[in-house]
Amino acid sequence: MQGMGLGTGSSCAPCSAGHPAGRRSAGPKGGLSRGGSACPRPVIKEEEEEGGDAPGTGPEHGGQPDTGSVTMAQSKGTVVLAYSGGLDTSCILVWLKEQGYDVVAYLANIGQKEDFEAARKKALALGAKKVYIEDVSREFVEEFIWPAVQANALYEDRYLLGTALARPCIARKLVEIAQREGAQHIAHGATGKGNDQVRFELSCYALCPKIKVVAPWRLPEFYQRFPGRRELMDYAKKHGIPVPVTPQTPWSMDENLMHISYEAGILENPKNQAPPGLYTKTCDPANSPDTPDVLEIKFERGVPVEVTNTGDGATRSSALELFVYLNDIAGKHGVGRIDIVENRFVGMKSRGIYETPAGTILYHAHLDIEAFTMDREVRKIKQGLSLKFSELVYNGFWHSPECEFLRECIGRSQEPVVGTVRLSVFKGQVYILGRESPRSLYNEELVSMNVQGDYEPADATGFININSLRLKEYHRLQSKVTVKQDE
Repeated sequence: MQGMGLGTGSSCAPCSAGHPAGRRSAGPKGGLSRGGSACPRPVIKEEEEEGGDAPGTGPEHGGQPDTGSVTMAQSKGTVVLAYSGGLDTSCILVWLKEQGYDVVAYLANIGQKEDFEAARKKALALGAKKVYIEDVSREFVEEFIWPAVQANALYEDRYLLGTALARPCIARKLVEIAQREGAQHIAHGATGKGNDQVRFELSCYALCPKIKVVAPWRLPEFYQRFPGRRELMDYAKKHGIPVPVTPQTPWSMDENLMHISYEAGILENPKNQAPPGLYTKTCDPANSPDTPDVLEIKFERGVPVEVTNTGDGATRSSALELFVYLNDIAGKHGVGRIDIVENRFVGMKSRGIYETPAGTILYHAHLDIEAFTMDREVRKIKQGLSLKFSELVYNGFWHSPECEFLRECIGRSQEPVVGTVRLSVFKGQVYILGRESPRSLYNEELVSMNVQGDYEPADATGFININSLRLKEYHRLQSKVTVKQDE
């Protein structure tokens, strides 16, 4: 698993994410964003292991995990682990040290509910050389969610791509940290059956082609050693890795600012209804408030720039605050729940339950203002591009040239998408109430049944005759064929 380093002179040296300087991709504000191309170096908060908290001191020194008692293999260099703080990646951290790696843990704050300080201490106690805790919430909204809103992105007509959009955002920072650390490897805890392994690795390889990936759940020496959760728990206890003291939910969850997903366990049987206690981001619509929240959402170039609650006058205009506020409003009214069976990129169908509160409101609002302001034929082409964009994002190709091209095209289509949508959020639904725009293509006089306007009804006769010609000819031929078959 040895590979070339990530420092100066490597394939990803031109910028921290591996692209040539100045290269940009499509997104908000006129179709330009940094959703994976131009990558200025961020200020990274780095937490180093301190001497007083050194791992391997054993239970006799304050009960610290005895990771130092593990027989280590010959040093294989540094690996940056995408760390969640959970059981799986905690065990992977210790296992990587067993294999001879120096482990740097990276935990992305992408809007999930997490005790980040506790996770940092846990990783250091388990032997991580350093821990990076990165807040990528704002860039997640501005550089990944906003292009998806512009695209009206939906996978298989229903899934708003919450997880798929988060993975390239997380992976980009993973590669940046690997380069900063001079690490030859990155590692993740994604399973060998899911989409996330593809999403993480395609992003990493695109941003730094010579990076090496350690994927334990695809290595026979790992998954044969841990065929089930019991073996993982035994390993954790043996190596002093904290294990959950409360019973786990019989399904897996993955959360970020945009959504939360639930799958596996009892949900693998597609006829099983989701238990009432499953949902965490949205309340039961039946128990939601009996009074709707009426919102006005202002768009510029297809991107939401302001939301106002007409009831209490609350206004949000920064991207992150706006999105968080919509999450709160939608969650209160039970908006954004779906239960679907989808087609994974790896070839199998899977059942997933998703909550996407703010994303659902924005999908409906943007769809409305776009139809109001965009030319019909342009919109037909854009809908085809959006379909392909959604597929590429789901399959992990955010950092591909074709996806960058689509973001550029979709961003260009959004120039006239300007205006305000008024909507109601109530009992699990989003209801459009009205819209206005200085770029509207709607002509009230032209369309009115009470005013003739600049339109001559008699012209419709020729329009209908021309369009009926094809139909007449087709059915004339079909009649001849039918008569011939009956003879």
